[in-house]
Amino acid sequence: MARVATSHGEADLAPARPPQAGHDAADGSDPRTTEPGPTDTVSTDPAAPARWRVPHGLDIAAGLAWRTLLIAAAAFVVIYLAATFALVLVPVVLALIAASLLAPEAHLMSTRIRWMPHAVATAIVVVGGLAVVGGVFTGVVFAFISGLPELTSQLTSSLSEIQAWVRTGPLGLDNQQFTAIGDQLLASVRSSQATIASSALFAVSTVGELFTEGLLTLFTLIFLIHDGGTIWRFLLRGVPGRVRRRADLAGRRAFASLVGYTRAIVVVAFIDAVTAGVGLWLIGVPLAVPLAALIFFGAFVPTVGAVVSGAVAALVALVSGGVTDMLLVIALLLAVQNLEGYVLQPLFLGKSIKLHPLAVVLPIACGLVIAGIPGALLAVPLVTVLDTGLRSLTRPDDATVDPATINPLDPRSARPEFADPKVVVAPTDD
Repeated sequence: MARVATSHGEADLAPARPPQAGHDAADGSDPRTTEPGPTDTVSTDPAAPARWRVPHGLDIAAGLAWRTLLIAAAAFVVIYLAATFALVLVPVVLALIAASLLAPEAHLMSTRIRWMPHAVATAIVVVGGLAVVGGVFTGVVFAFISGLPELTSQLTSSLSEIQAWVRTGPLGLDNQQFTAIGDQLLASVRSSQATIASSALFAVSTVGELFTEGLLTLFTLIFLIHDGGTIWRFLLRGVPGRVRRRADLAGRRAFASLVGYTRAIVVVAFIDAVTAGVGLWLIGVPLAVPLAALIFFGAFVPTVGAVVSGAVAALVALVSGGVTDMLLVIALLLAVQNLEGYVLQPLFLGKSIKLHPLAVVLPIACGLVIAGIPGALLAVPLVTVLDTGLRSLTRPDDATVDPATINPLDPRSARPEFADPKVVVAPTDD
């Protein structure tokens, strides 16, 4: 070992050796016998107990549990607030959906006809939309009133046949037993007169609420069509600046998907109603026009609406024409649904807003449980908007896209792979 002379003598140049077994380190502990803990600091007290460690699996489960509870609490607060302000929220959402249908037409009119102000174009499309909707409802009501006497007479004859079948069929009820059943039904109706009266009062109040909500929807619709861009820019001010551009882009794509969905669902519902109405008329089912209108409005609630409207049409066919007409109506409605599922929806909806069947049925069921019929009507548009918006937020390519280049009134802007045929979409993307 080399040594060097210093003023205090000779010193070794060899490196210091680590403490050997049986020799204490600088802090008086043996580094080989010290038990590693979850942190860098270890207690030097030999009487202290061993530090308790959480198992890795339990740590992950606990993290997932409190995050799930936090998300559930946030969802509960959102649902509670939505239910509290439903009288305001539902008209605004309905106005937003109607604006997605009418705003592109107003913009097209004001740009193609240069001398026409945007306010005049807005008034034209709103008045025209109200005229179309009012005309449809008026025609349906008059057709229902005109066909009601025929349906009533057929229902009376069908009830007589049912009574004869109950007496002579497998049940074998005699006149006294049949009369006793009728008396029990009448007694049940009389005992529930108070409930019926309260329901009538509730219906009157509901009509007033519907009128108020209708006015609010119309008022909101006018300003969404006329000042939609200004309203959207105002809302973006509440978004943090570092993510404002991505939020703007996602919002534009989401509204474009709503435009495409609304257009497609109206066209599909119209074709379904016309096809089913002509078929019902050929079969000879009464109230073909009101039933076709019911099928039209039922198409706005995918899957569930078709089942409900089809059940009503089959029941009317059974009362009016018997089992044969009912089977013909069921076959007709099945053919219409296959035409919609395999031809109309792929043709008009395309891949831009295609949803998995579970992504349609489950939101409708949840919306029906939470908010009844309005929830079922608004479930699929909401899922469509959220699906497109979240895809835009998580799409890496959208990080370099200028939101000003995205037209929210063009359904092709919903997804870049739909607008650009050169982009290849993975099979699992939809």
